[in-house]
Amino acid sequence: MKRIILIVLIALIAAGAAGAGVWFFLSKRAPVAVSAEAAPAQSAVPLFFPLESMTVNLQSDDGQQHFLRIGLTLKLGDAVTQQALTDHMPEVRSRILLALSNKHPEELAPLEGKRALAEELKTLITAPTDKSVAPIRVQDVLFTEFVVQ
Repeated sequence: MKRIILIVLIALIAAGAAGAGVWFFLSKRAPVAVSAEAAPAQSAVPLFFPLESMTVNLQSDDGQQHFLRIGLTLKLGDAVTQQALTDHMPEVRSRILLALSNKHPEELAPLEGKRALAEELKTLITAPTDKSVAPIRVQDVLFTEFVVQ
């Protein structure tokens, strides 16, 4: 008899806990009526444009060879920017490679060095490739691979 009462008691406690959990989560997700004017405008979903990985020799003062293998993804605002970037990719890659090959391993080791490099690359990529061409709008430069050896 005690065993049956214990099982019933455990079942009631479990059912109560489940009911309380459902009520708690459903009450948080209650829909709020929002008028069309009050709703914030949906921002466009950014495009992420991956570049092929690059390997460059780094500058060295210690007589040893140092390499950087880097993978980049560019955060773009729209497909027009993506097409402009694709059209000028050889120039963009050349700029990136020249900038990277001018770096020292010590510059790239700290977090601040990586952040500064991302900003420098963003500036290089957004610079117009020709006077008659509008600048390429890059929102952010993201590292997908970063190995200094």
